[in-house]
Amino acid sequence: MKKIKVLVVDDSPLFRKFVTDELSKVDFIDVVGSAIDPIDAISKINILKPDVISCDIEMPKMDGITFVKKLMASTPIRVVIASSLNVSVFDVMSAGAIDFVRKPSGMGSDEKEQFIKELSEKIFIAAQAKLKIINRSSVSEAKSVSDKIKPASANSLNASKKTSAPAPILSGKTRFSLAAASTLIALGASTGGTEALLEVVRNFPADTPGVVIVQHMPPGFTKMYADRLSKICKMRVKEAQTGDKIKQGQILIAPGDLQMTVVKNLGELSVRCVSGEKVSGHRPSVDVLFSSVAKVACPNSIGVILTGMGSDGAKGLLEMKQNGAYTIGQDEESCVVYGMPMVAYKIGAVQTQAPLNKISEMILGYLSRK
Repeated sequence: MKKIKVLVVDDSPLFRKFVTDELSKVDFIDVVGSAIDPIDAISKINILKPDVISCDIEMPKMDGITFVKKLMASTPIRVVIASSLNVSVFDVMSAGAIDFVRKPSGMGSDEKEQFIKELSEKIFIAAQAKLKIINRSSVSEAKSVSDKIKPASANSLNASKKTSAPAPILSGKTRFSLAAASTLIALGASTGGTEALLEVVRNFPADTPGVVIVQHMPPGFTKMYADRLSKICKMRVKEAQTGDKIKQGQILIAPGDLQMTVVKNLGELSVRCVSGEKVSGHRPSVDVLFSSVAKVACPNSIGVILTGMGSDGAKGLLEMKQNGAYTIGQDEESCVVYGMPMVAYKIGAVQTQAPLNKISEMILGYLSRK
């Protein structure tokens, strides 16, 4: 296999050397060079011709968001972000980065080993991903939203588990029939999913039936992602906690590193978030969520599988379809990585394939017919 040429960009000499040395040991990676900041990287790109760039967000001379925007406008290259817990990572994704990995908080051997494993996997996936065509107006809008969201500290993350914002106040009248209002919408995504999910849910009306989501993402980032979506969407969005009810007007996002399932108690649907084994290589797993929906919420449910590498969610979506759910898969042309939707389609789990920009319309159209 042809090795993936990687350029490492980080302003910390210690961290830059660590990443360069460790990635050089990976069989399918050829570290062609390193750079101390984006200006240095730009001067080396035409010479080194990397396939993938690994870079931080907070760097001197030019931040990661501006750097990625400049790359996408002039020399499009696949970028994987290596960042600490930072809400700006979603701005970089909007600007065109393929994926991100959370930097280790310490430099213990186990944590470093896990970080390099995740980073090398993301680089492998990025090398096969489509470069996104960026809508500049959406980048500006996303940037203005994140400016209003403060980076989460450990204390604020802990506090958020104890308190939650009030649910949106819905008018006595709803555009949905009783059957439609009680429908459960389940979405799953991986690489490219942060932007794909936003595309699907941003225009859902405030009284849309309850939505549950698994997006492969590290702990901490899921809370920030939920906060971000809540600023943009008409529905309320929150990181899920065990016991949260699935209800009209609310989107629940599975917490990083926990498995989320839908459970039924006294006729009401809620979620359960617990530690557990990885399923289909992931925690949270789309298969785990979809399988639970198939058991307790079908046929009154909709399953949607979006962009991502691998097969997570395909088997669970098939279970949903077999139990009467309406299932949708993102089409190849609009996927950043046509992996999860492809496998789901090939095993017969997808009832309808559609481009990303049509999926929201299809969901609402299906609900209107119930």
